[in-house]
Amino acid sequence: MDIDLEKFFDRINHDRLIARMGEKISDKRLLRLVGILLRSGVMVNGVVNPSKEGAMQGGPLSPLLSNIVLDELDQELERRGLEFCRFADDCNIFVKSQKAAERVMEKVSQFIEKKLKLKVNQDKSQVALSDKVKFLGFTVANGTIAIAHKALQMAMNKVKALIPRGTHNTLETTMDKINQWYVGWSNYYNLTNYPSQLGKIEAHIRRRLRSRLVNQQKRRQFLYQNLVKRGVPFKQASKAAFSNNKRWALSNTRAVTKAYPNSWFINLKGQEIRSDQKLAHWFDVSQWISLA
Repeated sequence: MDIDLEKFFDRINHDRLIARMGEKISDKRLLRLVGILLRSGVMVNGVVNPSKEGAMQGGPLSPLLSNIVLDELDQELERRGLEFCRFADDCNIFVKSQKAAERVMEKVSQFIEKKLKLKVNQDKSQVALSDKVKFLGFTVANGTIAIAHKALQMAMNKVKALIPRGTHNTLETTMDKINQWYVGWSNYYNLTNYPSQLGKIEAHIRRRLRSRLVNQQKRRQFLYQNLVKRGVPFKQASKAAFSNNKRWALSNTRAVTKAYPNSWFINLKGQEIRSDQKLAHWFDVSQWISLA
């Protein structure tokens, strides 16, 4: 069961939240401060509109308050003996059959709407096999965790945007941007049980970089000479350089991958690449672009 709460932060009931906090907090001054924050209102066109329900999205206290609200949901699911995972207002519950899922979905939805005074988004909530549902960019299939297909596609599009075909940016600037993004992205998705998914993104990054390197050779003759200089056999270099293939197709040929193997992106320092020598010191620290 994939449960989505409709306009969760906008629908938090102030009275229920303060009462819930009052069960654990005896200091009335703190409760009063939280109440003032919740009811401070929002300014629209210079006019302050009071807030009768909801919490400010992006406010430093809102994530904590939202977890206090949904702690009741966690306790209810634990009381029912259900397996679940929740992050903020995104919640997945796991059961063994379709029939059980539909029954639990109905009961949990009633609890959320009647007890917590929130609303379940029926359009976005669903009952489905776990490998058909994504949670925070992941999906669960046969007991294993994998990166969701949509998250992988978004990553491929991000690589394309960071390494465009035509750009005035230097290769050093491009690599700096791709590093900043990929280090964070790969650390987040490192939970996957399929390292090949990360390898797929890394391979796509390397291919786009090879395409960029091919494009730096303005003439076919220069590309041929560069490939030979990098140890590609004459016949293989000639077949690739003087073919009718464009830069993207050339980036995946044996000649180009031999000239710029995976190890080149890790150990570039000391290589004598005419237009790339100034980048050697930079590439040497980019050891994340590797695929065993």
